[in-house]
Amino acid sequence: MSAEAPEPVRAPADEDLETLLLIRHFETMLLRMFSEGKLNGTTHTCLGQEYIPVALAPLLAKDFVLSNHRGHGHYLALFRDPAGLLAEIMGRAGAVCSGVGGSQHIRRGGFLSTGVQGQSLPLAVGLGLHCKRVGSGRLAAVFTGDGTWGEGAVYEALNMAALWQVPLLVVVEHNGIAQSTPTHLQMAGSIADRATAFGADFIEITGHDVPAIRDGLAPLVQRVREEGRPAVVQFTTRRLGPHSKGDDTRPVGEIEELWAGDWHRELADLLGEPFRELDHRVRVDMELLGREVEARPPAEWLPAVPTYGGVEQP
Repeated sequence: MSAEAPEPVRAPADEDLETLLLIRHFETMLLRMFSEGKLNGTTHTCLGQEYIPVALAPLLAKDFVLSNHRGHGHYLALFRDPAGLLAEIMGRAGAVCSGVGGSQHIRRGGFLSTGVQGQSLPLAVGLGLHCKRVGSGRLAAVFTGDGTWGEGAVYEALNMAALWQVPLLVVVEHNGIAQSTPTHLQMAGSIADRATAFGADFIEITGHDVPAIRDGLAPLVQRVREEGRPAVVQFTTRRLGPHSKGDDTRPVGEIEELWAGDWHRELADLLGEPFRELDHRVRVDMELLGREVEARPPAEWLPAVPTYGGVEQP
């Protein structure tokens, strides 16, 4: 089945709006810091997709959430901890994983992200099976992109989840491009057909109205949780930024068209001056945070030198 957010888009709650803007300005700050040579390695921003984790966060607050390489928004929507995440990416004091995880590999409570495509699906099945066996009432939610559906682990995991009736929720951020390859050139058929082939419920979300998405998905999430029936939710969305920090090969006109339909622009038109004031405040807060974290000392992540019988080992 398909579910479209009603038009026009409704104003999100104040907390949701602030989280949307927090993620947006966190990500744009990262791209700027990379361009200035202040960050190393790589990063994958979720510009354009911020509304997805914001809509889902309250529904998954007590569950296991497995993220992917494009996972900053997933973490921030759940924990609202830009300082800890930025410190992690920069390897500074206060890092959420002591500076060893970087941009892609974050662990906190029931949240885990990885940069390995498809890896989280089998892990989520194991976590969901544990939830079922102990009767915790929790589920395992896993975020994937459409490009990940070329991985065999996805289908092995769906097969096990359906056979064992595991409380598994697969969230697909279908932005139409796998790194630099349009989806229609790298995936035959559809994700809907793949999900239904395994007996999983499927729903597609095409809008970016946060309250409507949350209201529409709440019964599905509850059904997964209570009946142990896997489900796949496809968000047909847009990736506004590059795959990584600066490798966008799409035509300029295509990117401009995507930006024209961005939720940020629509909410600015809908809410007017209050939106612009909050947008400016959050952007300034992120810039100040960036300078503060940059000035911190390096994270102390190295383990203590092991000793055996009181003798230090090299």
